[in-house]
Amino acid sequence: MHIPLSGRNPLLREALDIRPHLLVLNKMDLADLTHKSRILKCLEQQGLSHILFTDCLKDENIEKIVPLVTELVSNSQRYQRAENVEACMMVIGVPNVGKSSVINSLRRLHLRKGKASSVGAEPGITRAVLTKIQVCDRPLMFLLDTPGVLSPRIESVEIGLKLALCGAIRDHLVGEDVIADYLLYTLNRQQQFSYVERYGLASPCDEVETVLKGIALHLGKNRRVKVLTGTGDVTVMAPNYNAAAVDFIGSFRKGLLGKVMLD
Repeated sequence: MHIPLSGRNPLLREALDIRPHLLVLNKMDLADLTHKSRILKCLEQQGLSHILFTDCLKDENIEKIVPLVTELVSNSQRYQRAENVEACMMVIGVPNVGKSSVINSLRRLHLRKGKASSVGAEPGITRAVLTKIQVCDRPLMFLLDTPGVLSPRIESVEIGLKLALCGAIRDHLVGEDVIADYLLYTLNRQQQFSYVERYGLASPCDEVETVLKGIALHLGKNRRVKVLTGTGDVTVMAPNYNAAAVDFIGSFRKGLLGKVMLD
């Protein structure tokens, strides 16, 4: 996932301390995995030793989840109950990191069944804890899908922008123009210039207004604007910067602007 460090809720981390748990970093197809070893080292320094990168679009590494979870549970004396062989666990994390997608991938892989949880490209699709969803029969395993939970206090503005850029916070709460500005800064800093070709721009640029204007012109996104003149109001067509920002952000989230790691 783009935000393996910023995307971890410290409250959930504390709550899980005494329970066996597996950290699944989903959406690995969108992340720059050249940073994988550094990320793993940072997480291991935080005391995490069970970490798995996954991609639900291709079911990559999804087959490793059940064996890893089974081993974690079997090695924990707290959960040794001979009379109950089934395992029931919760899938928890910040919004829009693919929790429901992981459940659906496990069902598809182990049970050959379709979706049991709704998924979407924005936070808030899962609104309540669902009933137990079976994802495997040998061993018998159930998962509970849960709504994404953000920390009530985001530690810094930059972490907030990273979360917003990856869709963990609804765009309008931050502002599409602000998110687009941070996205442009991130792409240029990591020398990911594919946006230039995608939107027919002349060259990379650090000015978000210039880039959004170019995107709007390329996409034909315009809006009517009233202009005051000495003889009255005149309606003219102007580039729609907001529509351009929405397309720019959406392209990034679909992996069309290159792979980045935001930490």
